[in-house]
Amino acid sequence: MSNPQPPNADESIGHDQLFKELISTCFMEFLELFLPEFAATIDPTSIKFLQQELFVDLVEGEEKIVDLLAEVKLLGEDATILIHIEPQSTSQTVFPQRLFFYFARLHQKHLKRIYPIALFSYDKPKKVAEDSYKVEFPHLKVLEFNFTAIQLNQLDWRDYLDRQNPVAAALMAKMKIAKNDRPKVKAECLRLLVTLKLDPAKSRLISKFVDSYLRLDLKEEIKFQAEIDTMGMTQKEAIMQTMTSWEEKGMEKGIVQERQTIALNLLRENIPLETVARTTGLSIAQVQQLQSEIQ
Repeated sequence: MSNPQPPNADESIGHDQLFKELISTCFMEFLELFLPEFAATIDPTSIKFLQQELFVDLVEGEEKIVDLLAEVKLLGEDATILIHIEPQSTSQTVFPQRLFFYFARLHQKHLKRIYPIALFSYDKPKKVAEDSYKVEFPHLKVLEFNFTAIQLNQLDWRDYLDRQNPVAAALMAKMKIAKNDRPKVKAECLRLLVTLKLDPAKSRLISKFVDSYLRLDLKEEIKFQAEIDTMGMTQKEAIMQTMTSWEEKGMEKGIVQERQTIALNLLRENIPLETVARTTGLSIAQVQQLQSEIQ
């Protein structure tokens, strides 16, 4: 297991889909986390996700799908507005222009006010992303299109530790993290997750998200287990149950094989069975079976 690399085009589609699933499942929680004042104006019973819009991208010359489009009512108003959220897993200089084109076509089709949001999830570059698109001359400003930009690599994960919000539990995994902090961040994401007491479907989604973006190598896995061991027994047991559910539900492809590989490496270093089981989340019986294979 190695640290995640920048996604290629096919991987970007998978990343964007995972973000879309998270946001659509926890829509109000997403807005409450990053745009609390705006979220407070929305009637949560009115949220309706619209069919995906397919456009020919005039910038890249390809067909593109508007990722997430929700129709909502504002409190005290009868008319609806649209909220367009576009997850972006790669840095592109033309992105503000493309988002404006989406805005213009959606506005032309629906004739509604649109609130545009970009969620930047790439690891690099670290520089602050553009949040506007302008067309202007020295004596005339023809156009100024602004959008809300949420850039995860600009956010410190520590600022979200105590947010009782499932989106915080997930997105801490993609925020600004020092390499040495990766095991601790994964432990804290799962600690927050188990304190939220979500329904099983949401819990599996968040845990899948965390495990997708915080894949740990062997040394990190040991540090991660040490972080879990410092927690109270109730939280520790809940986290271990959550980790076991990834395997039982098949939420992360190959996770059992990965944990078995870690266990085999530890066994070859003569680490005690109980320590191997605790570190990998495997049962003593599973570890004993693996031990028999290398003897």
